[in-house]
Amino acid sequence: MHQRRVGHSGLAVSRLGLGTWGWGTRSDEHEAREQLEAFINAGGTLVDTAAGYGAGLAEELLGSFMAGLGNRDDLVICTKAGLTETEFGWPCDVSRRALMGALDGSLRRLGTDHVDIWLVHDWSGATPLEETLSALDAAVRSGKARYVGISNYSGWQSAQAATWQRAHPERSPLVATEVSYSLVDRRAEAEILPAAEALGLGVFPWSPLGGGALTGKYRRGIPADSRAAFEPMAGSVEAYLGDDSARIVEAVCRAADGLGWSPAQVALAWVRDRDGVTAPIVGARTASQLAEVLATEAMELPAEIADALSDVSAGAAPSGR
Repeated sequence: MHQRRVGHSGLAVSRLGLGTWGWGTRSDEHEAREQLEAFINAGGTLVDTAAGYGAGLAEELLGSFMAGLGNRDDLVICTKAGLTETEFGWPCDVSRRALMGALDGSLRRLGTDHVDIWLVHDWSGATPLEETLSALDAAVRSGKARYVGISNYSGWQSAQAATWQRAHPERSPLVATEVSYSLVDRRAEAEILPAAEALGLGVFPWSPLGGGALTGKYRRGIPADSRAAFEPMAGSVEAYLGDDSARIVEAVCRAADGLGWSPAQVALAWVRDRDGVTAPIVGARTASQLAEVLATEAMELPAEIADALSDVSAGAAPSGR
């Protein structure tokens, strides 16, 4: 798999990342292990997880797989802290105490002494920014994290955080930002992507398939085995099922028919090759679903189709957001 540099850093990662949000919840241990093995066999290196995914279960599974495979040094592990998945939502705590405690928990579950990239999972006005960022500095100084970054920050928040880190040589520069970005959610183009380019941040788009909507599976209803039918994850899909998104999905499906590709492959290739993107984070329920999107490594979307999809989806945003 092709490698790309993460922003202005010296770190290189595969141009697709493996997401683990559903591990232990939507994907059982057997399926999750098959996904990791398929990803590695395809040349993938970037694996994305978080302390809050499945209350730590995703990290536990990844740690057990790495121990069994003995391949920790071959992977670039990116994890996040600050959000916790609960039955009532995702409460945010990015205080230094919470972040450092979460990092120690992540390392324990992953069975490693360091993560390659550690991200603050979300912005919170309840904690001073300098306190939050001091946790990133402490993580790098202690060797518990090699690189640090942010997730779900707006353009101005990204600029403020990155500028603060650059203001003193003892602070650790931010190298990456993780943000929602797809054909049905192009809000990042207004400020976040330009900010990332100016600040030297690599961009990891999450939900590059619009919660699965861009696979075309919801064109005629909600399949019983889909994410939208699974109550804990339904909210991550519903916002992408409006009329505007449906129009974009139809355009993707027409392009896929013409190319002999799947809609997921078309949508993923589009976001993968957008200016400034380092690596989309792709999650799957099964190894066979993952194999479909991994096949895009050998595919290049024709420029005229990419341009047409860009025109059709201009300004797209999830409904109600």
